[in-house]
Amino acid sequence: MDIVKFLKPKYVLMENVVDILRFAKGSLGRYALSSLVHMNYQARMGIMAAGCYGLPQFRLRVFLWGAHPREKLPQFPLPTHDVVLRYSAPCEFERNIVAYDEGQPRKLEKALLLRDAISDLPAVKSHETSEEMPYQKPPETEFQKYIRSTEYEMTCSASSSVTKTKSVLYDHRPFPLFEDDFLRVCQIPQRKGANFRDLPGVVVTDDNVVRRDPATELVLPSGKPLVPDYAMNLGQGKSLRPFARLWWDETVPTVLTKPDPHSQAALHPEQDRVLTIRECARLQGFPDYYKFCGEVKERQILSGDEYKQVGLSFALAWLSLMTRMRAQVEIKLVMNLKRQGYRVRLLAVNLGSPKAKIRQSEADQSHKDFTFMHQIPSRV
Repeated sequence: MDIVKFLKPKYVLMENVVDILRFAKGSLGRYALSSLVHMNYQARMGIMAAGCYGLPQFRLRVFLWGAHPREKLPQFPLPTHDVVLRYSAPCEFERNIVAYDEGQPRKLEKALLLRDAISDLPAVKSHETSEEMPYQKPPETEFQKYIRSTEYEMTCSASSSVTKTKSVLYDHRPFPLFEDDFLRVCQIPQRKGANFRDLPGVVVTDDNVVRRDPATELVLPSGKPLVPDYAMNLGQGKSLRPFARLWWDETVPTVLTKPDPHSQAALHPEQDRVLTIRECARLQGFPDYYKFCGEVKERQILSGDEYKQVGLSFALAWLSLMTRMRAQVEIKLVMNLKRQGYRVRLLAVNLGSPKAKIRQSEADQSHKDFTFMHQIPSRV
């Protein structure tokens, strides 16, 4: 809030996990909202799930809009896809969930599922080391067709550095499992809902708490138990997440910076490994042409964070808005000039082109001639 107070921007957009509203009875969320109001900003809080807007992951987040008094405070966009909320906001903030009003007409697309996102990707092993590989089959869904688009197709950029040809598949390799974990994963059935409870030696009681069966307790070659203590104790013995497989017909939970099978559902439905960097990236909305840098662990973390991509998205959206607003101004100017009897010429100039030569002309009342310069930015 100190940064907002210092910079005094026209607009403010903040995002955080919904648990921030659970901390200290929501005092942090209330503080942020009241601080904007105290600085004379219009303010609005909204809770939205990424899956409701066309991503194949749930990812519930809280957003805070702020607008300077001279600006118009935008509404939050209504959901576009039919996703059932798995978990919700604290009761006192339920009215901040962005949703349609009761009886309001809606036309929602079907929710995107794990199959929609990654079913076209080649099968790989847990210790895959290839940095790039060819696609082995064509896209099977509209999402896959879009996510495979080249940078040129997706951004319409005229820059010479933008690739226009179809690229190979990058970063389709998982974080390699340690030997003990790999042996455990290999024994998890390849079916919906499978997790560590399906391992030999686990008994589930009537109150849904797991315990060990001493008669069938197994030990790995390393000497460690097949069923680790952390899996037995997570969530007071009631958790279903350790070594859980995702399934094709699910909108997956939030993608984290590292797919850890110890405490989250992170296993591929039909392959004995965690999700690859590319699979996680697709669930986040990263296009396939986007190549991550660093070691495998670092790339996995980058695919789980998308702050730069959010910034780029806003830059593209802002450019589009400014272009439309400028076009409206230009149309009014042209119409006014024509009403005054001028002949109007529109000249488009690409400022990013080294060959561009900008010629300036002034309105000539005697010849009734006017040249209108239109500058085209070459890249965001």
